[in-house]
Amino acid sequence: MINTYYYFGVRKILGSVALGTVIITSPAVAQTLKVVYPPTAHQTTANQIFLIGTAPKGQVLVNGKPIERSPAGHFAPSFPLKVGNNLFTLRYQNQQLEIKVKRLSTIQAPPKGLAFAPNSLTPSVDIARLPGEIICFSAIAQARTQGFASPNAKVNVNLAFSQTIALLPQSQNVQLPPNSAALTEQNRPITASVAGKYAGCTTALQPASLGLPEFALTIDGKTTKQLGTGKITILSPLQLEVAEVTAVSGVARTGASTDSSRLTPLPKGTQATITAKEGEWLRLDYGGWINSKETRILKGVTPPNSIIRSVRARQVPGATEIVFPLQVPVPVSVQQGDKSFTLTLYNTTAETDIIRLDDDPLISRLDWQQVAPKQVQYTFNLKVAQQWGYKLRYDGTSLVLTLRHPPKRGQDASLKGIKILLDPGHGGKELGSRGPTGYPEKDVNLLMSKLVREHLVAKGATVYMTREDDRDVGLGDRVTMIDKLEPNLALSIHYNALPDGGDAINTKGISAFWYNAQAHSLALFMHNYLVEKLARPSYGVYWNNLALTRPTTAPSVLLELGFMINPTEFEWITNAQEQQKLAKAISNGVTEWFNTVE
Repeated sequence: MINTYYYFGVRKILGSVALGTVIITSPAVAQTLKVVYPPTAHQTTANQIFLIGTAPKGQVLVNGKPIERSPAGHFAPSFPLKVGNNLFTLRYQNQQLEIKVKRLSTIQAPPKGLAFAPNSLTPSVDIARLPGEIICFSAIAQARTQGFASPNAKVNVNLAFSQTIALLPQSQNVQLPPNSAALTEQNRPITASVAGKYAGCTTALQPASLGLPEFALTIDGKTTKQLGTGKITILSPLQLEVAEVTAVSGVARTGASTDSSRLTPLPKGTQATITAKEGEWLRLDYGGWINSKETRILKGVTPPNSIIRSVRARQVPGATEIVFPLQVPVPVSVQQGDKSFTLTLYNTTAETDIIRLDDDPLISRLDWQQVAPKQVQYTFNLKVAQQWGYKLRYDGTSLVLTLRHPPKRGQDASLKGIKILLDPGHGGKELGSRGPTGYPEKDVNLLMSKLVREHLVAKGATVYMTREDDRDVGLGDRVTMIDKLEPNLALSIHYNALPDGGDAINTKGISAFWYNAQAHSLALFMHNYLVEKLARPSYGVYWNNLALTRPTTAPSVLLELGFMINPTEFEWITNAQEQQKLAKAISNGVTEWFNTVE
């Protein structure tokens, strides 16, 4: 299990040693009732919680009622949660265990009296915008006096130069579910009435420092004022700063937050004009946002723009390199399609008359067009549907795109000549998910990866592992191994869990996760193959923004081979004979996939 949401919501907690308060009525009897999740005093915003644990044969009661258990005695029942404190009392024979869970409300209540709710004023960080761009404000304030709604309540924001913006009451609030809700089939928005929320927007047409906004709340002639925490600046279009990407692969996003979706990474050296700021985030002129920690400001540099003329392609061992000579490193984006690879250069104007492209093992034709002012698009029409990986880098001011060729295999149906990287998930302090007995995912990930390696090596493949034993290996280090070793494919081996609110008893099955289009066919094939050959339930195929699915160097897929927290599936996961069958099926599936894509 690897989703970041799980790490803070389930995975980290499953590794906790706080397993609840156990009361044993007879000191002569050893503890045999075990609950591994949730820990006592657990807090969540979910509307229900599962209790994962085990006990020998016999009846286990939760709040006086018996619960369903697997043949081996494992359990994972779900119970609804009310907002506030919830107590679950588990009994097994003469043992009693208490688990306390607090459900937190997701709606911030307005404060009592004439006041703004703490931390409710937005913007909460310093922001900078271009002239004419919309700037929005919001606040949660008391709108009642003596227990009754006050029709005279008013909220205003005062800015420099005597500008006043009226904030209007908001009657409804649409709450979107987290991304993880797609994993529990609860991904529907919730519309709820809100109390005390006010919002409004304005624009400023001239460059200026507007300082901290002052929020004012007036009810029945009484007024309270509070300064915001985010300064507002209107940038001068003639004095915009230029940022250069200093990270090897700068993380570009759709907005000023790690919650915003990722765009094509920006190669080190990329330069672009800063058109907005929000806290530590910078908006670059082509539209993507990047954290300022991954950049440096270039002094005395004019807004980066380039022309492009000739483009040349050359073959290198195992790949084709295409070189784009530019005057300055510009932002880029990539889109992979069926038998096509599209590269877009921003802040670029074409003056192209000649492109040389000889007969190439991978590329059938190169098309280009100026799709918008300062935006040139190159489309590589490919000879094969399956793409095997790519890299982007700047060599000085020239952009170098490397497209990998299909691997060369032996004449038989073996994997001779194929390089495969296996990534046993977690390790060391990272336990991953835990089964009802407390058995950690990291151990079964390593065991299964070694079994899969044996079968792949027997078929002639060269196999690399990100870890050979129980040790900490960072996500960045695992990705670096893929980029350095350049395998023909990478498989990350995991077992699954659910966020709070899921149904641990009725959720089971094999799933596959992919991110780049070049990995889709592998993810789909492996999922379908394992489900069919092993007669296992399907949990589905997901596009997912995960560290081990993001590498572009090779088709990279993450497999979740079953649910550690499901009582009956855990018995299958830990069965030695079934583990051997699974390892053989993974090896056979990889072999057959290679046969289908050539």
